[in-house]
Amino acid sequence: MKYIQVKFTAEPDSQDVRDIIAALAGEEGFESFTDEPDGLVGYCQENLFNQETLGHTLQNLPVPNVKVTFTASHIEDKNWNEEWEKGGFEPVIIDNRCAIVCKNMEDEATAAQNSLDTIPMKIVIDAKQAFGTGTHETTQMIVSLLLSQDLTDKRVLDCGCGTGILGIVAAKCGAKEVVCYDIDEWSVRNAEHNAELNGVELDVLEGDKSVLSHVSGVFDVIMANINRNIILEDIEDFVSVMTTDSKIILSGFYEQDAESILQKAAELGLKESQRLLNHDWCCLLLERG
Repeated sequence: MKYIQVKFTAEPDSQDVRDIIAALAGEEGFESFTDEPDGLVGYCQENLFNQETLGHTLQNLPVPNVKVTFTASHIEDKNWNEEWEKGGFEPVIIDNRCAIVCKNMEDEATAAQNSLDTIPMKIVIDAKQAFGTGTHETTQMIVSLLLSQDLTDKRVLDCGCGTGILGIVAAKCGAKEVVCYDIDEWSVRNAEHNAELNGVELDVLEGDKSVLSHVSGVFDVIMANINRNIILEDIEDFVSVMTTDSKIILSGFYEQDAESILQKAAELGLKESQRLLNHDWCCLLLERG
C-alpha cells in the first residue's frame, strides 16, 4: 500500500490547533499523525488523498486568525515503521485482564514477569508495518469491550485487522471462529504470523469489504477500528452479515465524528448501547434497535 506524507504547518501553532487539523484531515482519509517540533505530519493512502479537497477543508479551519499550509510527498514503498519496530513498545495492560507484549521486548517483559503475573491474558504482537499494537487508545477501547462480552462459541468478524490483535483477543475470549480481512497484503501476513505466535486460529483474507461476498454465514460480533469515512462507506455491508442479536464495535474516530456515524447507523436500524472515550477518541457498541 502506497502512502502520502503531508506536513502541516500552522501559524500560530498550538496543540489545540494540531488536534483540530488532525480531526479534519481524519475526515479526509488520513489514518495516523505524528507531532514534530515544526509541525504535524499525517499519513494518507495514496488512493484516498485529494489535495484540492484537503486545501479547501483547511481554509475553513474553525479557529480565527490561524493559517495552515501543507506540503505533500510520496513515501517510498518500504517498511517506514522499521525503526519503531526495532524499538518496540512497553507492555500495555488493559483493565488488569489483558497484557499486550511486544515480541521484540518479550525477554524484558519476562524478566519483569512479576508485574504481569496477575494478568490472566497475555497477547504477543510482532508488528510489521501493520496498525494495532495496543498502544493506541482506539485499540485499547475495543479490547476493553471485547473483554466484557461473552464470546464463547461466537463467530467474530474483524474488518481492517492490521496486526490481528483484536481477532486474537476475541479468539482468546472463546470465539469459535474469527474471520479477519485487510486491504494490505503485509497486514494479512502479519496477522497470520501473530495468530501463530499466540496459538490461535484466524481466517485472514486480503481485500476490502468486497471479501464479505465470498464469506458464508453471519457473525455475532463485528468490529472495525478504521477511520470515519471508511466506516460510513462500509457499515451497510457490516449490517448485511449481522443476525438479529449481533453487535458491532466501532472505533478509529474522534468523539465529534460519532454523531454522523450514529445517524447512518440509525438509518440501518442500529442504536448505540455503549460508548467508551479515551482522550478525544471514541468507541461505540451498536445493536439493532
